[in-house]
Amino acid sequence: MQVEKFYYDNRIVKQFAFATVLWGVVGMLAGLLIAVQIYLPAANFGLPFTTFGRVRPVHTNAVIFAFVGNGMFMGVYYSLQRLCKARMFSDALSKIHFWGWQLIIVLAAVTLLSGYTSGKEYAELEWPIDILIALIWIVFGINMFGTIIKRRESHLYVAIWFFIATWITVTMLHVVNSFELPFSWLKSYSFYAGVQDALVQWWYGHNAVAFFLTTPYLGIMYYFLPKAANRPVYSYRLSIIHFWALIFLYIWAGPHHLLYTALPDWAQSLGTVFSIMLIAPSWGGMLNGLFTLRGAWDKVREDPILKFMVVAITCYGMSTFEGPMLSLKSVNAITHFTDWTIAHVHIGALGWNGFLTFGILYWIIPKIFNTPLYSKKLATTHFWIGTIGIILYAIPMYWAGFTQALMWKQFTEEGTLKFQFLETVTHIIPMYVTRSVGGLIYLSGVFIMVYNLVKTVKSGSLIADEAAEAPALTKAETHGKQYWHRWIEARPIQMLLFSLILVAIGGALEMVPTFLIKSNIPTIASVKPYTPLELQGRDIYIREGCYLCHSQMVRPFRDEVARYGEYSKAGEFVYDHPFQWGSKRTGPDLARIGGKYPDSWHFNHMLEPQSMSPGSIMPSYTWLFDNKIDTAITPAKIRAMQTLGVPYPAGYDKVANADLMQQANLIRINLKIEKLITPANAEIVALIAYLQRVGTDIKSAPKPTTAAAVN
Repeated sequence: MQVEKFYYDNRIVKQFAFATVLWGVVGMLAGLLIAVQIYLPAANFGLPFTTFGRVRPVHTNAVIFAFVGNGMFMGVYYSLQRLCKARMFSDALSKIHFWGWQLIIVLAAVTLLSGYTSGKEYAELEWPIDILIALIWIVFGINMFGTIIKRRESHLYVAIWFFIATWITVTMLHVVNSFELPFSWLKSYSFYAGVQDALVQWWYGHNAVAFFLTTPYLGIMYYFLPKAANRPVYSYRLSIIHFWALIFLYIWAGPHHLLYTALPDWAQSLGTVFSIMLIAPSWGGMLNGLFTLRGAWDKVREDPILKFMVVAITCYGMSTFEGPMLSLKSVNAITHFTDWTIAHVHIGALGWNGFLTFGILYWIIPKIFNTPLYSKKLATTHFWIGTIGIILYAIPMYWAGFTQALMWKQFTEEGTLKFQFLETVTHIIPMYVTRSVGGLIYLSGVFIMVYNLVKTVKSGSLIADEAAEAPALTKAETHGKQYWHRWIEARPIQMLLFSLILVAIGGALEMVPTFLIKSNIPTIASVKPYTPLELQGRDIYIREGCYLCHSQMVRPFRDEVARYGEYSKAGEFVYDHPFQWGSKRTGPDLARIGGKYPDSWHFNHMLEPQSMSPGSIMPSYTWLFDNKIDTAITPAKIRAMQTLGVPYPAGYDKVANADLMQQANLIRINLKIEKLITPANAEIVALIAYLQRVGTDIKSAPKPTTAAAVN
């Protein structure tokens, strides 16, 4: 058999590794900043582009798509070449992929800090960047499948299955969730509205966690853990079950983010059922990883790389047990909208993704630079500092979440709410302070790693083209009984199609009835489109990231109805592009804020929140009083909404600004009566108009006279 000589491309692995470290530091610094801002309003610095509402999506996107994204590509480019015994399909495509992805990250940071956001969590980037993401993702797919097709190894190892499923599912998620209608070069409205938008967004949001933060890292785990331990994977059969069960079940679970909301009950229940079922394949993968280390625990005690990997896999197990538990309605009623969810997310981000990435960096850098790690002692120090950081981050957030939920729900003996919302915020500030300390400690460990890796790189020399030999691919011989998975494991295109079919089933069966069966989203005659001024104000609200701290969804609970008003109905949101239900209540729910306070209250609250709510942690928004409403774009916004089905009269775009100024002048006069002077075209006027409109289309039910009646 003739042996062929070829070379692995380590240069692209190095580039993604360095980018992983760089963006990891940037993303975590942004996270530390918002962790401080949450209890110290002065840390918002009084500037529009440094407020919590704009920095927070920079943090989430930087950690998910920059840090973990580059870490994923680093692991894929290193392992795929060796599993296929082939160099990447195209060096040119590798370079386009790398630099294209870094360009996306830079554009994301600039646009988000500038206030250009779609207003959908984890999918905030606007339409031009969405298109660029799709193009670069296709480049990555061509490069990956080209490598697989030209491989010298017949069998596709389990890691490659996860890479294939990741690529096709992320493609589907991104395309479906990114349907939007542009009305300017950097702004658009979501194609979906209200309940439908919420369902699509959390189908995407949950599965972005599943297929960007989980499945590719499971593939990486299946390659690097056996390599680092120098042991075969514990059970190949278990890895097969793990893969097929996971990708089929995961895609159904998105509605568990929307329990007790206006989403139809059948969709909520479906999400809960499949979330519980997810425990089995998730823990199968965790146990497969941990059991791979059976008999190697002495090595784990000595090797910091294995320490990182063990804790990472353990955190994966914890998160994938906790997630299904949080999808139980009885548990979700307590935890949703609280800091409990923040703790849950960060066990996965800091533990699973962070620690596995650190372990792989410590393993790869010495390999490709042909030198031992500079200091195992520093790596071990990083491990313990990072572990302490995770504990100090998570425990206060769990504590804060449970405290919030209990305080929100407490009533006095007379049947009135025991605590004002602001009391529930100020009470947990010590937990927020402790969380930021934990984040700082975790970040300190990252800086130790940076020093260790820099010293390692300087002591070695990059093997840019690593020589390897393998025989050309020949038809595999078969002996004895052949199982179905052996057939598909040798056929990447069929694997791609099977994966697509499995992941598409769940999404289609959840979304099609919601879109096609009108009774799922009953209309309400009193619900009218936003006026032009209110529409402008809503866009300002989204631009400033208000939805990150305030929900607009009153759930049918005694305490929420008593605190906020009538519970929310599906028909209220038919003109909301995008929806604004939120996922966290740092501030109170705003679904019924309209008419609750006079215009002057909102004016003063946005100018100096503490003057209206002593002890508030909300920053001031002084620029809203200086910025002018962009009335030149009003007609384009109206036309876009008409295209999306909002029933404005024909030709309304031509007179919309006249209506806008008429309503703005009424608010200006109301403010002037209170001796508050502002021009009618100031952005604060538009924001007030929107806030005064929210929830007013629904007449609240008469308030019960007794606590028993509320129950």
